[in-house]
Order: sequence, then structure tokens, then C-alpha cells
Amino acid sequence: MERTGRQTRPEQPGSTEREERSGRSGRVEPVRVLVADDQDLVRSGFKLILASYDGIEVVGEARDGEEAVELSRRLLPDVVLMDIRMPRMNGIEATRAICADDALEGVRVLILTTFDLDEYVYDALAAGAGGFLLKDSEPDEIAAAVRVVARGDALIEPSITRRLVETFVATRPAGMVAGRAAGLSRLTDREREILVLVARGFTNEEIGSNLFISPATVKTHLARIMAKLDAHDRAQLVVRAYESGLVKPGLR
Repeated sequence: MERTGRQTRPEQPGSTEREERSGRSGRVEPVRVLVADDQDLVRSGFKLILASYDGIEVVGEARDGEEAVELSRRLLPDVVLMDIRMPRMNGIEATRAICADDALEGVRVLILTTFDLDEYVYDALAAGAGGFLLKDSEPDEIAAAVRVVARGDALIEPSITRRLVETFVATRPAGMVAGRAAGLSRLTDREREILVLVARGFTNEEIGSNLFISPATVKTHLARIMAKLDAHDRAQLVVRAYESGLVKPGLR
């Protein structure tokens, strides 16, 4: 699996830089993590790994999706490491609940999975997750992933997201994704151009070069696109582009 080229999510109105959370003393606050997995050994393993890194603190553990949502509302972690297959409420439903809750706007979800091309990972991205992490990732990769997601960046390279979305959108009945097309009517021609390039895996710099605009202008357009399409991050924009039919699977 490719693990490089992760892209920065454009700032949305009212967003803050997670990597610069500091109090009046100037001390940078640690990234607060909630680990959600139904297996005790998995939770313990991630807790031990993360505890060994400076600037990361595990503030809670959840045994299922319902508990993950409940603890997210009570503890307000920066990142939820979310397993998909859990009892009572699975990780997809829990992700959807967290991302739809205005009170949890600053809580990011990082999906834990065994396989990168997993149908459930696609559903989790569509529900609002900021990316995914393989359970057998190296400790340094796990810590880096938590920090990336905590500051609001997209964890996965757009081309990987595109490959994942193409695989599963192509298998979905047309009626399941037809409703997404309506949101495109709110986009300007320039916003549509940018959305297509995002879906094809272009970085902000590459989009700016192609359209002869600055990366800062690209970020401004992306913030407006996300607001119009109700998307949380870059990964969701890729999902929206394919589900709406603006970009067709297999085409570049």
C-alpha cells in the first residue's frame, strides 16, 4: 500500500490549526485520542503504542460504536481510532453519528481496517471519516497518522482514495448514487473543474498550475465546494465526484 503524498485538507470557515493548540503558558497540548475496537488486545496494543510518543494522549477506550459516540461527546477527543466491525453499532454508523453532530465538529475519525480495498472503508469515507489506517501499520506510521488527522489533513493520498472509490462506485446500482448529482447544480464552472481535478488525485499546487491560479485560491474554492456539497474533507470530495457522476470510474 502506498503511504506517501498525503494531502492537506483545505481550511473550512471557522476551522483552527490542530497542530498549534496551546494554552496561555505556550505549552502545546497533546493530541487526544479515543480508541474504539471490540477486541481488548487491539485497544491495549494501540494504547501502548501511542503512549510511547510525545504529544499524544489516549483519553479513552470504547468497546463498540455506541460507546465510541458517547465517549466522543463526553471527552471531545481530537481523533477517534475507529474499528469498522463492532457490536451494537458498527464503525460506519458511529462515524456517521460523530460527523453529523455539530457539537463534535473538531473530532476527526480515523478508520482502522485490515485491508486497504475494503467495501466498508468506502462507506466510512462516505460517512465522513478523514482516512484509514491498516491495523498492521508500523508504530511510527500510526503516530504520524494520528497527528496528520488531528490537524485536519487528509491521511491518504488522493490516488488511493480514487482507486478505492472507483472500485466500489462501479458496483453500486445507479439509484443509490443518483441523488448526489443534485448538489452539483450549486457549483460554479470553476468549482466543477477543481472538483474533477481533486477526484483525479491532483494536489492544490497541481490544480493551480493547470488552471493558472494560486494554491491559496484553490484552497478558497475547495472550502466553498465542501460547504456546498456538505463534505468534511478532501476524501469526501472524491466520493462526491464519483457518486454524482461528474467523474466516471476508469477515466482520467
